[in-house]
Amino acid sequence: MRHQNSVFHTLLKHVPWAVFEILVAEHGADARVRRLPTKSHLLALIYAQLSGAASLRELVDALSSHAARLYHVGARPPCRSTLADANAKRPHAVFSGLCEALMRQAHRGLRRAVGEAIYLIDSTSLPLTARSAEWGRFSAMACGAKLHVIYDANRGGTPIYASVSTAKVNDITVAQQMPIEPGATYVFDLGYYDYRWWAKLDAAQCRIVTRIKRNTPLRQVEERAVPKASPVLSDRIGFLPERQARSRQNPMQDAVREVRVKTDTGKELRILSNDLDATAEEIAALYKRRWEIELFFRWIKQTLKIKRFLGTSENAIRIQVAAALIAFLLLRLAQATQTRIRSPLAFARLIRANLMHRRGLDRLLKNPDPVPPDKRQLALQWSPA
Repeated sequence: MRHQNSVFHTLLKHVPWAVFEILVAEHGADARVRRLPTKSHLLALIYAQLSGAASLRELVDALSSHAARLYHVGARPPCRSTLADANAKRPHAVFSGLCEALMRQAHRGLRRAVGEAIYLIDSTSLPLTARSAEWGRFSAMACGAKLHVIYDANRGGTPIYASVSTAKVNDITVAQQMPIEPGATYVFDLGYYDYRWWAKLDAAQCRIVTRIKRNTPLRQVEERAVPKASPVLSDRIGFLPERQARSRQNPMQDAVREVRVKTDTGKELRILSNDLDATAEEIAALYKRRWEIELFFRWIKQTLKIKRFLGTSENAIRIQVAAALIAFLLLRLAQATQTRIRSPLAFARLIRANLMHRRGLDRLLKNPDPVPPDKRQLALQWSPA
């Protein structure tokens, strides 16, 4: 009978294991380790994300029940205390480095026909318990972290950059450390309101689409006509204030575009861009695409385990967030290998239901083929007397 890998085994074929081994050696992740090598640790965390395991005890019990099939992927079930220690002490840079490599791999493999690079920037909050107060204290009553992401909306629908910080770190502080691709379009909200950073993007020939505050003055030099029966209320070209304060000059000195838009709920938005050539409708449509990254955050929070954590330390939280993004990227890469299941949510649910079953990804919606009888066995037939 032809051998069939488990669904979990098939997903793991997309992991760049050569890069992983380099990261393990570089950070000494397996130095003086006897019980739980880094590969087994990684596979346990990916399994937790894909299966929906909500606690270390549930995860260990589930892995123990599949010990034989874990053997075929080069891992073994861990003990609960050993896994907890690994989450707290093993360098998170191994997992974040693998996530970065997988993001590059997914970006190359999933991007459609070459088109304009449209990057959405945003962050989402990750609530933590009081046990994480030593690292994630946000206020007297709350603890939390943030996941900051650059999401490629036009060439693959995957994150290309991710970073974790405490909740009290301002979004623009992290954005100033993000890589910039010259000539790309960047769409972001009011959390990234910083003229100096805008000027840096503008100097790299990037197109900016964002919002400006209600009280930000604009020295108008031109007003353009807007089409009738359109959500666009006005289209103006002007200059931002020359100074942010008496002693600080605004580095964003070039002319900018202000497009006022009325949303479906009746709210008016002031959208700013440094693109003076595109139509007002195109600028408004680009800003509307910012909701795609909100949908991405909602998807990973509802489908993967990124709201409840298997550890309380900063290291454990960073490892689990990286594992969640790795699981998301593996799902995206695996879904691209078949055409029967087009919904990402339906595909993730079917993967969860069949994770340790021996089935092909293109047959998740079909009943498994019956096992043919072994001709070497004696066939016994009963007949009435």
